[in-house]
Parts: sequence; C-alpha cells; structure tokens
Amino acid sequence: MPHGREIFHAGNADLEQLHERRWQWLEQVAGPAVALPTEYPDGYHVPRHRHSRSQLLHALVGVVLVTTRHGRWMVPPDHAMWIPAGTEHSVEMLGDVSMRSVYVMPQAIPGLPEGLRVVGVTDLMHSLIVESEKLPQGGELEGRGGLIMKLLLHEIPTLPERPLGLPFPSDPRLAALCRRFVAAPSPHATIDEWADAAGMSRRSFTRAFHRQTGLSLSTWRQQACLFAALPRLADGEPITRVALDLGYDSVPAFITMFKRMLGASPRGYMRGARDSGEGARRQPGPVRLESP
Repeated sequence: MPHGREIFHAGNADLEQLHERRWQWLEQVAGPAVALPTEYPDGYHVPRHRHSRSQLLHALVGVVLVTTRHGRWMVPPDHAMWIPAGTEHSVEMLGDVSMRSVYVMPQAIPGLPEGLRVVGVTDLMHSLIVESEKLPQGGELEGRGGLIMKLLLHEIPTLPERPLGLPFPSDPRLAALCRRFVAAPSPHATIDEWADAAGMSRRSFTRAFHRQTGLSLSTWRQQACLFAALPRLADGEPITRVALDLGYDSVPAFITMFKRMLGASPRGYMRGARDSGEGARRQPGPVRLESP
C-alpha cells in the first residue's frame, strides 16, 4: 500500500477519512515501529478506536485527554501516554495540540509496558521521537535509522510513570461519586461522606475503591484535582484562582499537593512545559498528518 505524506491543515473536513486510512495502513505496514506526526485544533475529538499496535502518544504542545473504559488519562506537554495494543480509546484535544505518536508492534522487544500509563518524556526520548518521524516508513531500518528506532524502543520501558491517570471504579455507585467529583473537585469531602453516599460502611468503601481503582480515595482525589488544574494553568490562569476554585484553603496547600504529585511547583512545571513547546515550534517545516 502506498504511504505518501499529506499536509493537514486545521479545519480540513476530511480529517476523519484521513484517520481511517491511517488506521487501515497501520494494520498492514511492516516494521517494529512507525512514528507519525499530527497537529490538531482545540476541541478536536478522535472517536473510540483501537489498533493492533501499541501507541506511545506524545504531546509536544497542548494537553491531551485520553478516555478508555478503565478511566481517563491526561497528557500535558513533555509527557506521553502508553496505550497497549487492542485498547479501545478516544482522544480529546484541550487546546491546539502538536502530537507525535509512535506505533509499536506488541512483541517488538521484551519488557514493553502491559498497562495504560502516562510517563515523563526525557530529553533523550524527545529527541528520538522527533528524529524517528523523519525515517522511512515501514520495514526494517538499517544504519542510523535502525539505531534510532532500536534505542527508542528500549527507552520506552525506562520512562518514569506519572500520576496523571484517573481510573474509574466499576461499581456504578462509586463511579457516580467520581463523576460528580470530577465535575466539581474539592479536597474537603471525607471518606465517611463518600461511604454514606454510596450506602456502604467506611471499611467496605475503602476496600472496594482501592480494589477497583488501585488507588486510595485521597490519592485519587489529588489526581482529579490535577486533572482540573493542568489545562487551566496551561491557559495562563493565575495559580491563586485555580487553587481557590478547586476548594483549597490556601495557595501553599495547593502548591504542596502539586509538588508532591508532579515533583515541581505549578510555576516551574508549566515553565518547563512552555520551554518544551517552544522547542517543538522551532522544528522546521509543517506538522503533517501521515496517511496512506
């Protein structure tokens, strides 16, 4: 199947057809990994789909929200999401998004992650992803191209996982409480209040919540607050306004939570994301949607 390059401009009515052709092509193309660039407009939604290759979805610019039946994951700049092969997922763009995706055969190398996760992208990995999109598509690569792709594959399992997933419980009562919290985050509701609302004892509630999400309620709520905060901070909203809107009694309390979860203050974290974005925008040439 031919696999030429097409330039994608935001607002192109044929974008969905281009996605369909891309996914069909990915099912047939050879080689352990293929890197494809895409640029999306704010608010664009890629409907539920799946592919036989795993996907490393890297946001150079903008924030991406990935939804599966297991929950939601947020991918800010300087991060990537690992989506295992066969996982049904949809993607929503929060702001204009410059994306690079690497599609990997499940057995390309031993030790690839088995579950959904958001990871930090190191400077080395960022450079490898940007270089890999320039390589010939399909088939085994040799020489410099082969070395780039091999190193990229071996770096994937080493990327540090970040707490930007928001798994939802399978119990409808607990899931309803989680959806309500996401719509109006607040750090103040107690475990007893959640348990009462679910019609469960405190012990049964905490056990069920941890079993179904893998997280304590406290950790889950902190991650939900990050979900609400990151897009607003990326849009330039003042930290004070975001912290108070999320129900924190003080800005230092919000900053402490943020640093504990992401390892940097909100200001430092967003400065790093902006620096990464500026680097992406300095890359020469248009951003392309690869398609057959």
